[in-house]
Amino acid sequence: MSDNDVVSHEAVARKAADAFGVDHHESVIGRPKIMLDGGPETIRFIDKDGRRIRNEVNLPYDPYVDALTEDDGQYLYRDMALVRRFDKEATALQRQGQLGLWPGLLGQEAAQIGIGRAMQPHDYAFPSYREHGVAWCRGVDPLHLLAMFRGVDNGAWDPAEKNFHLYTIVIGNQALHAVGYAMGVQRDGAYGTGDPARDTAVVTFFGDGATSQGDINESFVFAAVNQSPIVFFCQNNQWAISEPNERQSRIPLYQRARGFGFPGVRVDGNDVLACYAVGMHALEHARSGQGPFLIEAFTYRMGAHTTSDDPTKYRDSAEVDLWGERDPLYRLKAFLLSLHDTKQEFFDEVDAEADALAARIRKACEEMPDPPRENLFNHVYVEEHPGLARERDEFVEYQAGFADADADTAGEGVAR
Repeated sequence: MSDNDVVSHEAVARKAADAFGVDHHESVIGRPKIMLDGGPETIRFIDKDGRRIRNEVNLPYDPYVDALTEDDGQYLYRDMALVRRFDKEATALQRQGQLGLWPGLLGQEAAQIGIGRAMQPHDYAFPSYREHGVAWCRGVDPLHLLAMFRGVDNGAWDPAEKNFHLYTIVIGNQALHAVGYAMGVQRDGAYGTGDPARDTAVVTFFGDGATSQGDINESFVFAAVNQSPIVFFCQNNQWAISEPNERQSRIPLYQRARGFGFPGVRVDGNDVLACYAVGMHALEHARSGQGPFLIEAFTYRMGAHTTSDDPTKYRDSAEVDLWGERDPLYRLKAFLLSLHDTKQEFFDEVDAEADALAARIRKACEEMPDPPRENLFNHVYVEEHPGLARERDEFVEYQAGFADADADTAGEGVAR
């Protein structure tokens, strides 16, 4: 079977459980066709077995990949391995009651690390709520992500320092924020100058389901008519929670850009080299003043939509098994072993570093203190509001009354 084949579930041997922590028992969706690689127009540089690909589709992006060294490949592998281990630990923490919710990224590491490492420090990212890999590339401490889903803060990193906006839960809303910021970049004259230290691009991230939202289409309109320096990065992980792609769009998502008047391409989202190369090209396109660019990263969500979701209700193990053979981490490892003869010691060191990271974040997460209750009143207004300040003081006094009552009760117990 070639990578371009579309195969049915009848051709796949069923397994009792997949290797990614989701046990799919029965199919409840019939026998749909599974598109494994996005079709011949998909940009891909390494196949599922780690072999380098050269063809006409890749030709404009070959220079970006050819410029990468073995060290670069190892850095990308390390990023993906550490982010995967962090994500796995966060899922376990939620299952053990330490987090309220967790949206996993298992299977989407290459898409996020690829574009994340293509960005310049002065570029600005607007994520949704699953961009843990991009956050890693932007220098956001993983503990800040855990704190948010633990409910002890609203996002502890400084967006202006990291050039990484706070997570956005409302589907598609961040695209409007991103276009507005990109229009601000235009008004500052911080694009199309030819100065790499000044020219800025904006990237906004969303899933395939978000493309059905009005916010995304409205952002396309504003970005196109203003020729704004923005890259739209759609991680098409095949499922908008429980709705498959064919129930959302009759054409490939990347082709939607054509209707708004800017370029769009489909890239193999499980190939980190392809995501990096196309990301570099798209960001340069935006920074140089040529307008917006849409990237559809064709990937797969191996786990649940969030830890409150049960994917066994709407997809079966045969589909997951097929995508498991295209695992982005294993694919890059095979490429490094075959082309560069990377030593096993490197992979062992990364595994040890990943385990140390997991132990650190677990301990720190479990020890996170609850925030002061009066924080409820902080950051509601830019400046202190007298009415809100009065409510805060009354609330603090009210809470202190419980502490006084507890102290009196404890004293009475000692006297007896």
